[in-house]
Amino acid sequence: MAEVLVFVDHVDGAVRKPTLELLTLARRIGEPVAVALGSGAGDTAAVLGEHGAVRVLTHEASEYGEFLVVPKVDALQAAVEAVAPVAVLVPSSGEGKEVAARLALRIGSGLITDAVDVEAGDEGPVATQSVFAASYTTKSRVSKGVPVITVKPNSAPVEPSAAAGAVEELAVSFSEQATGAKVTSRTARESTGRPDLTEAAIVVSGGRGVNGAENFTVIEALADSLGAAVGASRAAVDAGWYPHSNQVGQTGKSVSPQLYIASGISGAIQHRAGMQTSKTIVAVNKDPEAPIFDLVDYGIVGDLFTVLPQLTQEITTRKG
Repeated sequence: MAEVLVFVDHVDGAVRKPTLELLTLARRIGEPVAVALGSGAGDTAAVLGEHGAVRVLTHEASEYGEFLVVPKVDALQAAVEAVAPVAVLVPSSGEGKEVAARLALRIGSGLITDAVDVEAGDEGPVATQSVFAASYTTKSRVSKGVPVITVKPNSAPVEPSAAAGAVEELAVSFSEQATGAKVTSRTARESTGRPDLTEAAIVVSGGRGVNGAENFTVIEALADSLGAAVGASRAAVDAGWYPHSNQVGQTGKSVSPQLYIASGISGAIQHRAGMQTSKTIVAVNKDPEAPIFDLVDYGIVGDLFTVLPQLTQEITTRKG
């Protein structure tokens, strides 16, 4: 059976959820071969094997931490040459998309970014994308070379499927460009205890209707009761009510959670472009004519300051 390369996103051996989702998709089109690089790469094998990786190609070197993305591109290129895969799947993060674009250029292949599904096709893997601010759904395939496809988080379920997970050392020779951009310092992001916005299964967002930074505590309380991430519309971010890093929308972050709750958000196209692929969408807005209601699965016409505390209380009670 043909093999599919899966680029592993991990932190010192702890595999992040989007990679496990990629393994689910990879099994639809071939046998997953994972590529784990950097510190702790060998520690990823057990988890990757439990989720379908027949082989785990590892390479640990200081270059992966000391320099920007080129060393990873060098390693992925070496993996492509060693395996001759039918496709390369990469998490659709900022770094992932840069790695994928550079790799596609290196190997003379086509690139598809921000896919929300991947399936087998008669002439190669077929990727599904939401395009033009999620107004259309397209199906595409790469017509030249080995398809390089980045996939949005939460596009597939995490499905354990025991496989060998045999660890093999990947032979990598770094190019001259690998040391061109050095990382001079790192500052850890302050932890809120909430999941990462782009990877969260549930997102609760607030907009102009929150009417002030101090009122985002209502949004945060609901998010914490659900174990969710907190998002914000551009209007809320521009007003200084919440950090830009939490903005959901065309000029912010794109999310695709299982559940998205929009509170006090009108539903302008800028915001919809960043969350329209969510599996289930719930909106709370006191304006019954708000455009967001054209998009939702469930809509509540009401004041968010009345609805959200009641919802938070009910969730807390049921959990208790």
